[in-house]
Amino acid sequence: MADAFENILGQPKVREFLRASVVSERVTQAYLFVGPAGSNKTQAAYALAQALLCPKGPRGPRGGSCGACDRCGRILRRKHPDVRYFAPAGANGYLVEQVREIVADTALSPIQADKKIYILDRVDQLSASAANAFLKTLEEPADDVVMILLGRTRESVLPTIVSRCQVVPFRHIPASEAAGIVAQNTGADPAQARQAIEACGGSITSAVAFLRAPGSERLAFRTRLFSDLARLGAADDWDVVEMARALVEASKAPLDEVRASQEAELAENADFLAKSAIRQIEARNKRQLSAKTSEYLRQTTAMVRSWLRDGLMVACGTPELVINTDVRDTLVALFSGADAAVIAAACSQVDECERALAYNVSPETCLDTLLFDVREVVHGSGRTD
Repeated sequence: MADAFENILGQPKVREFLRASVVSERVTQAYLFVGPAGSNKTQAAYALAQALLCPKGPRGPRGGSCGACDRCGRILRRKHPDVRYFAPAGANGYLVEQVREIVADTALSPIQADKKIYILDRVDQLSASAANAFLKTLEEPADDVVMILLGRTRESVLPTIVSRCQVVPFRHIPASEAAGIVAQNTGADPAQARQAIEACGGSITSAVAFLRAPGSERLAFRTRLFSDLARLGAADDWDVVEMARALVEASKAPLDEVRASQEAELAENADFLAKSAIRQIEARNKRQLSAKTSEYLRQTTAMVRSWLRDGLMVACGTPELVINTDVRDTLVALFSGADAAVIAAACSQVDECERALAYNVSPETCLDTLLFDVREVVHGSGRTD
């Protein structure tokens, strides 16, 4: 029978290690999950949280994932108030004041469960000063706190952090295997599964969510984006600016549903929660909306990168290597005979766009700049600076 850890796709050794740790009650209070993007570290963190917080316990039905209780459901939906997710708030990583707020929060009692789980993403972006504010809490957390840190590699994380954690390595999942996993879990064909993985920066879990989005919303957005990219050659400057604005608005449209769900959940629980608990939930909801906004913008830039990458394959005379096969004919028409070096330079502009977004530059400004660069490539003028 399936348990919470079955959703850690593509990581059988991690799955068995965490399952054994929970069942044998050998869970430590600080973990460091290390692995490349797309290796399902975040999903594993939430699976561990579910196994630890399920009221039926690790020895109960389905080993910490009863599949029926409200607590399991909230964690699966990433809405449980005692499972806190954090990402760097600054353009260059975690801010010292952000870490101090996390430390102060660990001293507060859980709202609904008997433990609190803290998931800190991208801890390779913890500076020495931010880490110093965190070390004592990491070394001696409260009895009701479990810390799960996520990073790319052991070497990229400060040694003072690594030495205080149980390190759990995640393997790189080859693209063909990842596509197979996504196809198996969504019913999509392998080509569509690979396209979803490209759109989600290699994340299997995000690709599954991408394909399962209500009303095929993310697939519809992908179709719209690729259509806009293809017609850039006929667009004037105002068309490009308006295109960028409309794409940013469309990328944020699903947030309305997330926001409405948050408000309904808060209203449902407001009568029996203390004001301090309500403030904590509101802060969590704000973080969740911010994370979703960033996720959708990253998907947009990832799809632009994928489209340009396919254009590069066409320019190099290898159209059979195109990933976005549903628009291959359009790509062949646009990029046959194009300068591969110019297209490669345009791909680097996607990285610049993502860096600008990380510095909280206006998404519309970032995207219209990127679209202007792509338009120059489509025209063949070679301007990518």
